[in-house]
Amino acid sequence: MAKQNTVFKDAFNRCLKLLAETSALPSEPELGATLGVSRTTIRAILTRMEELQLIAWDKRAKVVLRQPKAEDYYPAEETDSLSDIIERSFMRRILAGGAEPGMQINELELARDIGTGTTSVREFLIRFSRFGLIEKRPNSHWILKGFTREFALELTEVREMFELRSAASFAALAPDHPAWADLDRIEALHHEILADIDNRYREFSELDERFHLLVHTSSSNRFIVDFYDIITIVFHYHYQWNKTNARARNARALEEHLDYIAALRSRDPVLVEAACRRHLKSARETLLQSIQ
Repeated sequence: MAKQNTVFKDAFNRCLKLLAETSALPSEPELGATLGVSRTTIRAILTRMEELQLIAWDKRAKVVLRQPKAEDYYPAEETDSLSDIIERSFMRRILAGGAEPGMQINELELARDIGTGTTSVREFLIRFSRFGLIEKRPNSHWILKGFTREFALELTEVREMFELRSAASFAALAPDHPAWADLDRIEALHHEILADIDNRYREFSELDERFHLLVHTSSSNRFIVDFYDIITIVFHYHYQWNKTNARARNARALEEHLDYIAALRSRDPVLVEAACRRHLKSARETLLQSIQ
């Protein structure tokens, strides 16, 4: 239920925003379409709103009793965005099926599994399909085309171009830019995980995603940031495809990240490029090793 709970909380918060902007709520099907969630979730939202005395709900009539207050919302850390939830469920499904070429992905099953509407799932799959990893078939079915060596090499080539550019932009950020404070927090986490590497090495893939996303975002280039979606998914999950030597591999990557972070702080373009290239080279090797 946890995943559906997250979907519910995210949709509930978005419905509160809707309530704050209007004096009446639309019909249940319209609400479902607007929020991208199932009818069951919409009913749970309306029930919750009634409990909080935000609305009086009687069949089709939904009378707004008061405006939402800050305490009515669920805390942000409890509400992953819908696209994050869909992405995770999609990858879990692929991993559970062994990521074999020809594997079928069904929109309806995926939507039911998450507790969301099929439109949101279809939008995610369409966005993901432009990279050629999955292909649309009739009747809400998709086929996994397989993650080949060629695909991995093409992906890493583009990743390296984008990340070198982004790392150079990061090093040139103003000293009071909020990204430096984010980097402080990420660096502290690296030290914490390294200090307890035997128990915490599995936390690396998520930290890896956070660190590289921070670097990419500093480029302020919408195409680089958008492309990062596919990079994240592939690099984040290949750590889970190949579990051999995971502890040693992740420890080495953490050390490389710390060198990379030190180079960014130095603001020296030569050091930044060298540290970035060194880390991306081993990320490429790891990725290629994970492909059978």
